[in-house]
Amino acid sequence: MTTETLSHHDAHDHHDAGGTKVFGFWVYLMSDLVIFGSLFATYAVLMKGTAGGPTGADIFELPFILVETFLLLFSSFTYGMAVLAMNAGRIGQIQAWLGITFLLGAAFVGMEIYEFQHLIHAGFGPDRSAFLSSFFTLVGTHGLHVTFGLIWILVMLVQLRTKGLNDVTRPRILCLSLFWHFLDIVWICVFSFVYLMGVL
Repeated sequence: MTTETLSHHDAHDHHDAGGTKVFGFWVYLMSDLVIFGSLFATYAVLMKGTAGGPTGADIFELPFILVETFLLLFSSFTYGMAVLAMNAGRIGQIQAWLGITFLLGAAFVGMEIYEFQHLIHAGFGPDRSAFLSSFFTLVGTHGLHVTFGLIWILVMLVQLRTKGLNDVTRPRILCLSLFWHFLDIVWICVFSFVYLMGVL
């Protein structure tokens, strides 16, 4: 077997491994979808259980949540730009777009923490009613996922600096892209079902 044949065989193996990783990550996202589906169903059942406490219309500040939503939506756009830069092989641009995505995601998480702190300080914590318990669980689970995504972005920035753009880092960037866009879609559902319907 010639050196050229071995090189082609190795490249084919790397491509197959990358495709397998992305497929496996799709399977993970489907299991995550089941988790969020269960949380949405739980919230739907408990949203009227206020125990004489506040309703969504009493505590939700829609303009504040709109800012949160635009931050996350724009972060999906910036991550898309990072993937385009990856396809063009421009490591510097990938790092820049990932950095912007990280800042937008961190601002989103910061606003969510502020919202939770404000509600708890006002006496509207998860122990106040079934409605608030399910609200904190659903929104908090999404926020935790975004936090994991932020850690993943930092890891990818380090790996791009140390390993460059290769057959190992490319599938990881693609998997993170799927994860980040998935969280964006889940948040749109949270915004529509929890916040928007909550103030009507």
